[in-house]
Amino acid sequence: MKRALLVGIDSYTSFNNLGGCANDAEALEPLLARNEDNSPNFDCRTLTARDARKPISRDALLEQIHELLGPGGTFALFYFAGHGAPVNGDVSLVASNGTTTTPGVLFSEILTVINSSPVNEVVVILDCCFSGGATTIGALGNQLANLRPGLSVLTASRNDQVSMETIHGRGQFSTYLEGALDAGAADVLGHVNVSGLYAYLSESFGPWEQRPTFKANIDRLQDIRKCDPRVPLETLRKLTEWFPATDYDFALDPSFEPTAEPNHPENEHVFSGLQKFRSCRLIEPIDEEHLYFAAMHSKGCRLTALGKHYWRQVTAGRI
Repeated sequence: MKRALLVGIDSYTSFNNLGGCANDAEALEPLLARNEDNSPNFDCRTLTARDARKPISRDALLEQIHELLGPGGTFALFYFAGHGAPVNGDVSLVASNGTTTTPGVLFSEILTVINSSPVNEVVVILDCCFSGGATTIGALGNQLANLRPGLSVLTASRNDQVSMETIHGRGQFSTYLEGALDAGAADVLGHVNVSGLYAYLSESFGPWEQRPTFKANIDRLQDIRKCDPRVPLETLRKLTEWFPATDYDFALDPSFEPTAEPNHPENEHVFSGLQKFRSCRLIEPIDEEHLYFAAMHSKGCRLTALGKHYWRQVTAGRI
């Protein structure tokens, strides 16, 4: 069972109010609750504090974290957007009623709950200032920067950086995260995992901006979301049929190109699949820049390194 707790806090009594955190949590919920084909994904619980009428206290936040990581779940995702406060090498997720003395829930407290949780896979995503402190030695409480097996932590910034909001009432990190979940970080098969999210987010920020961090102790990548494959699986399985070996050169001629006369429907169908491979960088034309000219000049195409990877996946029966 997959569960997700999404928290966005804009309203504070002792800290300045924010304007995009509740929006961020609510924008991410539908992407996590459903895969792109509308099949169920995470069972989401979203808590937002837009103003003083509906605050989220430290105790309420900690209670919800305990519920998220309690028995019955197999995969838990915790997302927090709000203020983050550095505390002795740790980072505190600031609650609505947080004070400068006790801002909120320390990440070391959350780690304690995670370490005793029966949930096998846990992903934590923090969009708050100084969030990189979540996985420092100080936060981990020992002399080794290690995480328990099955835990991944993705943060919006280093432990010495703030996390920016946009003029459109959103967090910059969470805006990019939304794009990553909405197929931006999907691989050829449509899988969106935490490693792909980090790669997408890391590229989204320049060297002078806040830098996302990512730490994990995992032996397999779990899907955060499933999107439509970039190449239909039925077509992808043709890799081993059209390329009998990884070093095979597929010969082309004008009959593969639909604009050439006379028409050759069978070859044109194959060429359509090859064009999908080309768009995902699974193949490359030989001695030509475009697949069209490789066909018109009777040359060919070959597998790229990525294409060879997926060729082996098809051969192994994994696709």
